[in-house]
Amino acid sequence: MVAMAKRVKTFQIIFTDPSKTFYCGGEKVSGRVEVEVNEISRVSAVKVLFLGNAKVEYAKGKQRCKQQAEYLRHEEVLRLDDQPTDSDGSVVLRPGNKYEYSFGFELPHEGQLVSSYKGKFGYVQYYVKALMERPQQPVLECKKAFEVEEPLDVNTPDLLSPTGGMKEKKVTCMFIPDGQVSLNAKIDRRGFCEGEDICINAKFENTCSRIVVPKAAIIAKHTYQANGRTKIFRQKLSSVRGNHIISGMCDAWQGKTIRVPKIKPSMLGCNIIRVEYALMIYIHIPGSEKLILELPLVIGTAGLGSRSNSVSSQDSSISSTSQSWVSLRMPSEPPSYCDITRDCRLDQPLTPLLDDFDGDESPIFMNAPAFPFPPPPAYSEAEEEFNGNARMLPVC
Repeated sequence: MVAMAKRVKTFQIIFTDPSKTFYCGGEKVSGRVEVEVNEISRVSAVKVLFLGNAKVEYAKGKQRCKQQAEYLRHEEVLRLDDQPTDSDGSVVLRPGNKYEYSFGFELPHEGQLVSSYKGKFGYVQYYVKALMERPQQPVLECKKAFEVEEPLDVNTPDLLSPTGGMKEKKVTCMFIPDGQVSLNAKIDRRGFCEGEDICINAKFENTCSRIVVPKAAIIAKHTYQANGRTKIFRQKLSSVRGNHIISGMCDAWQGKTIRVPKIKPSMLGCNIIRVEYALMIYIHIPGSEKLILELPLVIGTAGLGSRSNSVSSQDSSISSTSQSWVSLRMPSEPPSYCDITRDCRLDQPLTPLLDDFDGDESPIFMNAPAFPFPPPPAYSEAEEEFNGNARMLPVC
């Protein structure tokens, strides 16, 4: 909004639906330009421009790299209803009145625009600019931004097909061979939406002498192009980790999940800015470079489910698990201590085996294996029904 102390009191743009968060291709952007004056003023014309452009700017040494691309430009001349005009089309505005210039423009159809974006080295923005032309006076202008989100449906055969791969790496210690690590991973599809869970099936093998850790993360890759140069910015969005794998052992993930966080959809149609995502499955190897496998992802606006569906399915699975635990019948008598082959409880405090050099997670600890049943209670704690009355079992 532009407020002038002398002649023009108010000059602002108001959209018809201020609560609307974004527009899609083919939708109509409409609203009004409100004008109030402090004294009698003559206005030659009021125009609105619908503009959309992408811009990249970053420093490469002493050089400043800049690039722009235009995706929307449309101009309209607005008229006042029931307002007398002169032969040249100008109107006289008087104080005490509020004048409204209505406008409306249908955005180009789907596929001709790119989604709004704001990143580290560039942006894609759309806005409406209003211009007020007055005789022998400077042109007044105001503008108001709006968001555009191009639909991206991931329900296509290509994005619904599974993808995977395998990697292996030979590990050395002072140029002496020290075995190798390998991974083989697969996901059931490539297209996802915000809030959905990515199910990972993977197998990890470790034949080197070190303790390794399998991990997975969703990675965003932002590519900026300007002056024939390319700048790439990578960002880790969310991650999960598995158990440590000691030498000569292997581990498998059966449906291990990682949730897609709240992120912008993939942006693949812009000439100078590109936003891509990938699922990075990797093995952390102390003293060596990680073994990395990247599976490309496409984050869309319409997919197989939503975050609410994922949450509800997760809640239902937890509930069913709880019910199954409750339904388990514990033995009426504690088992004999002769049936217990070993005691896996640790008498000493947990000791870290190695540090995690990613810097964002805690050290790795050795944990006791989980048992489906708790340890047997002392015989003095067990009760037995005898002729309808409870009595304590004698301690042998």
